[in-house]
Amino acid sequence: MTNLRHKNVVHALLGGLIMLAVAAACHAQADEAARQVPFSPNALERLDARATSLDRLHAVVVAQNGEIRFERTYGGPGVDRPANIKSLSKTVLAALVGAAIQEGVIDSPDQPVAALLGPLVPARADPRVREITVGHLLSLQAGLERTSGGNYGAWVASPDWVRDALSRPFVDEPGGRMLYSTGSSHLLSAALTRASGESTLTLARRLLGEPLGIAIPAWPRDPQGIYFGGNDMRLSPRALIRIGELYRLDGVIDGRRVLPEGWVDTSWEPRGTSRWTGDGYGYGWFVTELAGETVYYGRGFGGQALYVIPARELSVAITADPHPPSPGGQYQQELHALIEEMLEAE
Repeated sequence: MTNLRHKNVVHALLGGLIMLAVAAACHAQADEAARQVPFSPNALERLDARATSLDRLHAVVVAQNGEIRFERTYGGPGVDRPANIKSLSKTVLAALVGAAIQEGVIDSPDQPVAALLGPLVPARADPRVREITVGHLLSLQAGLERTSGGNYGAWVASPDWVRDALSRPFVDEPGGRMLYSTGSSHLLSAALTRASGESTLTLARRLLGEPLGIAIPAWPRDPQGIYFGGNDMRLSPRALIRIGELYRLDGVIDGRRVLPEGWVDTSWEPRGTSRWTGDGYGYGWFVTELAGETVYYGRGFGGQALYVIPARELSVAITADPHPPSPGGQYQQELHALIEEMLEAE
């Protein structure tokens, strides 16, 4: 009798555990289904209508869980043709740095960049240059005077972009406030070239283009032949979606780890704050909130943008007319509104 009672208790417990497991699976399936259908029936139609009203817009591509749900060309070269993504290149370069760390080309974000640049560091550079790390450059916290904005023209007209960027005065300490500077990103390109023995283009094609299955055309170089770090890369909107998906999937694409484990969380951790938008900035990504969701985005002059919304399993690529004059921050707000239009329930 005791054994029978014991068996009955065991069976009851097992039955309860099975029911709990089934219930949990059902909840998980329901949650998954909810994530898979973030759009109201007319969301993409509303998105299209709003996009059509925007001047300069070239293309919009929306992927959910890796599947293209919407793509349309409004002007420009189209969704599968390379476009100048301007400073959205900084987001792509940050991915390349992560891939280089995964490959062992760079040790970590904490590695001093002077050790990678070697003789490219001017002999009379401020000693604090040796305190600047790879991570400081990724988060635009080098502390050096900016080469963007009003300083941009003189910087790109200089005979040596790396030397010019490293010779500028410090306006903050390394790791201090965010100072948006394309010179900082260009130093990363130079460091990648020196550390790998390959051009940034070759490295990008090998570490990003190959695993992601995307074409990476050549883009401009500085007077020393170093590929421009942080500007003027050319990628198609569909290629940008693959980069967005790489981050959404925590650095693993098609079963292959491309970025180090934890790199995405590290990249999306705000380290500085944009003085223009108030949004946080990590390693090549801005962080904001739209329609109640945490959104990570990269942006470039004239309306180039890549959005990743993990809670909705979404990646969105946008390209626009990259030629001056730029519509500036107001246009970026229009693009944010476009994303909100898609995310908000009716």
